[in-house]
Amino acid sequence: MSGRPLQHDDGIVLTPEQKRRQRARSVAIALVLAALVVLFYAVTLVKLGPGILDRPL
Repeated sequence: MSGRPLQHDDGIVLTPEQKRRQRARSVAIALVLAALVVLFYAVTLVKLGPGILDRPL
């Protein structure tokens, strides 16, 4: 322990406009990520072809 008194530092406080923009960026990133997941899923199905449904278990 350094012996210094504890200080409560709140860090950076965002304005409402900055919070709104940050949320908008987060939503945009989430939508792009979801679109990539759907795209990869579709590409996988197309590459495997219709034979994937006829395989034996």
